[in-house]
Amino acid sequence: MNLCLVLKNKTHNKKKLIHMDDPENINPTGSNMLSASKARVELDSGEISSEKLVRDCLDRIKTRDVDIDAWVYLDPELALEQAKTKDKETPKGLLHGIPIGIKDIYDTYDMPTGYGTEIHKNHQPDSDSNWVKTLREAGAVIIGKTRTTEFANPYPTITRNPHDLERSPGVSSSGSAAAVADFMVPLATGSQTGGSVIKPAAFCGIYGYKPSFDGFPTGGVRHSKPSIDTPGFFTRCLEDVALMRAASLNTPINSLELKNKDELRVGICKTEFWSEALPETASMIAEVSEILSSKCAKVEEVDLPIEVSIAMKEFRTIVATEDAKSFSQESKDHLQELNPWTQKVYNEAKSYTNQQYENAKVLAARGRTAIDKVFNYYDVLITPSARGEATKDLMAVETSYFNSIWTLMYLPCLTLPIFKSPSGLPLGIQLVCRRDCDDLLLAIGRSIEQKIKQ
Repeated sequence: MNLCLVLKNKTHNKKKLIHMDDPENINPTGSNMLSASKARVELDSGEISSEKLVRDCLDRIKTRDVDIDAWVYLDPELALEQAKTKDKETPKGLLHGIPIGIKDIYDTYDMPTGYGTEIHKNHQPDSDSNWVKTLREAGAVIIGKTRTTEFANPYPTITRNPHDLERSPGVSSSGSAAAVADFMVPLATGSQTGGSVIKPAAFCGIYGYKPSFDGFPTGGVRHSKPSIDTPGFFTRCLEDVALMRAASLNTPINSLELKNKDELRVGICKTEFWSEALPETASMIAEVSEILSSKCAKVEEVDLPIEVSIAMKEFRTIVATEDAKSFSQESKDHLQELNPWTQKVYNEAKSYTNQQYENAKVLAARGRTAIDKVFNYYDVLITPSARGEATKDLMAVETSYFNSIWTLMYLPCLTLPIFKSPSGLPLGIQLVCRRDCDDLLLAIGRSIEQKIKQ
């Protein structure tokens, strides 16, 4: 099976859809096509204004979102008002004047937050979630709220994949991923319980980054699963991952240059779920292994410690227990109005005792201790981002086979959108590093990306 580097993607959907890379695209020279990093340079030089950038993004959304449904809330006047204010101010942060989409699980004081459910439609919080507050302080223009699933669970919503309207854009962060992939905004927030950052990024052909657990500002998220959920985000280039990470932490942008020039130690980690990988993914991983082996990297397959497998058997115990607790009030007052998945979780959680839940967390901690030792021998693990290309079943609730492990293990993850499948759809490889080595992960990501594209 031949795979090609994804430099420009071609659409293969049956419906008429002007693709993001098509020269006949709507406003192909608009500033919405800029990465956040390039927009930062042009904003600072005065070549463009924040108002111009936001207008171009809003024009793109107006034209495209009728098909893609990436947004659940937009107020163009409010967005432009923010942009005009930024243009008058002295830049205060890394994201000053740059538009960003916010996944609709994060509270915004000036926009409704519906948490993906009709129960809270038009709910207006009186304050921002902590991460949103941080992004505002970095100067971001909050352009709107991206569509998510009910309480960020994996039951699909109406968002479509920009590459093919008949395919899924991924799971709960689908609105954010689709908006960035389609050049509606350069940046958008997400979150991951199972695979809700890494998988949508892979399906939509963009960069997805999930930091180490507790690596980003948390708090003020109404339906979070506190021992699992991790913030994450989407970009169209690796420089923007570094930019957004720095803005989220209020630190300088870290260099993407890999400081240690020694031979890169790469572990190919197929995981115990390898039988679920589709042919295009198996071929991609084999090709990556061959390329890196030929370019001064030590590459070998690695099996994860048994403690990780044992911990994964208890993943559902932790997720269902914390999930059901997070929407306990909604299930008490509106159970029959919730979607089938949410109702299933509510009932499943009843089967777990508190002792089972606490034991599951102990086993997860043991798994994390065991997996730390793997990184004594490998700088990075390479594994699939998803089973294969974006699924055609828009209503499927897919298991995040190649994502949940790393979420539970609290490890930083990065999707590199380097390949495409034989049918021309995006495929991404997933890089995983030792916990709290996020900057190293991004530098390794740059090194591997360069080696593969050479």
